[in-house]
Amino acid sequence: MPPDDAPASAAPPPTFDSLKLSSEVRRAVDELGYVHPTPVQRAVFDPVTRGADLVVQARTGTGKTAAYGMPMVDAVVRRSSAVVQVLVLCPTRELALQVAREIEALAKYRGTKIAAVYGGAPMGAQVQKINEGAQLVAGTPGRVLDHLRRGTLDAKSIRAVVLDESDEMLSMGFLPQIDEILSFLPATRQTLLFSATLPPEIQRLAETRLKNPEFITLSGDHIGALEISHFVYISRGDKTSDLLQLLEVENPESAIVFCNTKESTKRVASALQQQGFDAEWLNADLGQSDREKVMEATRLGKLRFLVATDVAARGIDISHLTHVINYDFPESCEQYVHRTGRTGRAGRTGTALSLLEASDIGNLYMLRLTYKIRPVERQLPTSHDLKTRAETDLVQMFADLFAKRPVHPDDLALARRIQTHEAADRIIAGIVRDHLGARPTAGETAAAARRAAAPRAVKGFTPPSPPPKAPRFADRKPPELPAPSHVEATAGVQREDVAPRGSSEPPTQPKPARELRLRAEVEGPTVPPVPRRGESSRRGERNGASAELRERPRIEGERRPEGSAPEKPERREGRPERVAPATPGPVPERRDAAPPDAPGLESAEAHATGDGNGRPVRGPEAAELFVSIGRKDGARASDFYAVLEQRAGITIDDTDYVNVRQRHTFIGLPKDLLARALEALNGATIAGREATAEPSRSSQ
Repeated sequence: MPPDDAPASAAPPPTFDSLKLSSEVRRAVDELGYVHPTPVQRAVFDPVTRGADLVVQARTGTGKTAAYGMPMVDAVVRRSSAVVQVLVLCPTRELALQVAREIEALAKYRGTKIAAVYGGAPMGAQVQKINEGAQLVAGTPGRVLDHLRRGTLDAKSIRAVVLDESDEMLSMGFLPQIDEILSFLPATRQTLLFSATLPPEIQRLAETRLKNPEFITLSGDHIGALEISHFVYISRGDKTSDLLQLLEVENPESAIVFCNTKESTKRVASALQQQGFDAEWLNADLGQSDREKVMEATRLGKLRFLVATDVAARGIDISHLTHVINYDFPESCEQYVHRTGRTGRAGRTGTALSLLEASDIGNLYMLRLTYKIRPVERQLPTSHDLKTRAETDLVQMFADLFAKRPVHPDDLALARRIQTHEAADRIIAGIVRDHLGARPTAGETAAAARRAAAPRAVKGFTPPSPPPKAPRFADRKPPELPAPSHVEATAGVQREDVAPRGSSEPPTQPKPARELRLRAEVEGPTVPPVPRRGESSRRGERNGASAELRERPRIEGERRPEGSAPEKPERREGRPERVAPATPGPVPERRDAAPPDAPGLESAEAHATGDGNGRPVRGPEAAELFVSIGRKDGARASDFYAVLEQRAGITIDDTDYVNVRQRHTFIGLPKDLLARALEALNGATIAGREATAEPSRSSQ
């Protein structure tokens, strides 16, 4: 007997015995593998069977389709009547198909006939299904209204109508069509509204179209959004390049990449494919058969990256996703919570990543105020981070290679003996080099294997074979295409040891590979280069040698030598000017390219410093300084470079980055230069103020 003071055991979760299901529906539920009804399914079943009008708020992925599907099949639809009795309206064709499939599975042993009607499919086949005795129709508002106007769908016998994802339908402008559809239906119908959020438009719709509705409020998408991790990256200006670098360090298992325009989905998917990632795009331009193939691959976990618009992604069951990535930040708070509600379902962990431009700051601030979601700011990877990722790929390649290979005990003993030798590093480095051969080949093989990795198989399906290896940025040949006038920069790779085309100047001496500079990308499928350390990749600016900064950076208050040329006025912050390609050759590069602080962002000191779980990885030799002067004091990146060079001999090439914020500045540099940089910056006059510097928290 347990002691009297022993805590009572928690009550087991209810089973489907708690719902008054018929034996046929219960049998179908058992075959589908459902064991415990979700909260929304328990809350909705009785009111629907009573015929009550409902407004139900529940987050995406909580079983809403089965919540209204079970009582509709079990109690509302009369099997003896071979006419349409239930109408389900969905915002997209994908959701309409998904609803039809799921309810058809629930009605497997009831004999209820289901039809899906949506645009982009032949009208004749849909009419035939309705005429053959469809009792439940799931469709999009436009196509349903078309059937009602033509008379191919008789609304007189409809007993119940369901508005699934009603908030999304209203935001997409379907209210006029919904009003007209409701005008065709009998006044005695039952109406159910299901929504992930409850904006004022839903409240008004319930008050004017429903009869004494009951409100059932469970956790909406914003509750689910609070349960996952949110991070934002400040874009350097070229978001496609930023996204590729982000994927290098985050390495998500599977993700949906959201874009605000159809053109962006095609461009981003093409860039991912060129780098060896398994990616496909999905928008309204894709043909119906191709859409269904992409949807099926996504549902089964065979596709690692789906690049889609908000409208196209609605209704896709992708609960296994580990990440949601906002290539374009959503234009409303509701869109954000809808997007991020697609990960972290059913107790899984989830991560939302967003690329942020200056124009997105207001939307981010409203997100924080409305839903109390406070994304943590991370910095895009530096050259140290990318190097660490490449080394991690090689280590993983060795681990996979020798994981199942038998090892002789004598070899293990010898390996341990080598590790105790004073020249262990050099010995192991030589063995590694003999095994790897040419470094570019081995490194690219390891990176290509990581990029082509498929997500974990879902429901026993085998993932596809990895795509062929893609070339690295530096191995690509520049396109020999003339740049049109609207292009902001010249395509291709411009090396410092090669004279520009059309120039009579002889080439300079070759420089190390790390000194190669990549020009900005012509808009198109070619993937933009990864910027070198400390270099800006803002669109509309062309990279080149910064003679002004390298030869003589000017410290605040220093007088210009007599006879020197007047200083050019500083460019205004904001959107870079569009510049048509002019005479080939290097132009001064901008170092002061970091955008200002974003209101509503967490401190940059809170960004991850490498934990092996997809966070940005910072090399062990890297450090970061915090300086108490920022943009509001009038400071520029060139001011910090000048102080470091003149007072400590630390040149621009010795640093990783100078990130000037509104009230402070972060400087990245190798750890062995940390003490010299601190001594140079502390007490220095920058922008008319005395600077105070200390190691940032991530370096302590």
